Amino acid sequence: MPRNRNTFSSLAAWRRRVVARAVQGGWRWAQRAGSVTAEHPGRLRFRRLGAGTRLAFPQGTVFGERWIEIGECCIIAEQVTLTAGMLPDLDLGTETVLTLGDGVVLGRGSHVIADTTVTIGSNTYCGPYVYITSTNHSYDDPDEPIGRQWPRSEPVSIGPGCWLGTGSVILPGARIGRNVVVAAGAVVRGEVPDHSVVAGAPARVVRSWDPEKGWQPPLRTPTPRPIPEDVTPEQLAALAAWEADQAATSS
Repeated sequence: MPRNRNTFSSLAAWRRRVVARAVQGGWRWAQRAGSVTAEHPGRLRFRRLGAGTRLAFPQGTVFGERWIEIGECCIIAEQVTLTAGMLPDLDLGTETVLTLGDGVVLGRGSHVIADTTVTIGSNTYCGPYVYITSTNHSYDDPDEPIGRQWPRSEPVSIGPGCWLGTGSVILPGARIGRNVVVAAGAVVRGEVPDHSVVAGAPARVVRSWDPEKGWQPPLRTPTPRPIPEDVTPEQLAALAAWEADQAATSS
């Protein structure tokens, strides 16, 4: 009898679904088991790793943990590099080199390279692929390959409450104030005042807060309405589910 092609197609599709579910389930298990927390630090021994903080799996390059302090309730996404020192196994002395305050978020694929002091203030959020470094290549000798010349290092400080957009670069010596917005792709060096927005390469202040006039130039978007104090998390979740259902129905 001739074989039924539909039967074999259905069997192959069923097998793919089974394998996909198994792989996805295994990956979710690996993500849970491989994440780093204060209770389950794995091989990593930070100087401080605050309660509620999680480094997602898979982690990026991490070394010099003895000189790294991470506060409470931080979110370190997948493939984030955190390093203290130029190379692993260096003795960097007694002082902390890299400090992340409470509630810091580092987006997927970000890099924080601290050859000298780098401080990120509490509740600073970084989008994906943000690059923060205290070291830059030097090119003083025109006859020597740049990669073989000794780099220069300067401390970096980022104030609390900042937002660093996707792909932004924070160079050695940067001193960013509090509640600063760094636009996506911006390259920041030098001092950035509190309550300002910077953009471009090199980054320049494009908007700032005046206590009397408000944001200058004025914002072009309406002020978001705050969530009423009596709204519960359960009600917000139900509202989000209803909006998702409405969007699915109308599409």
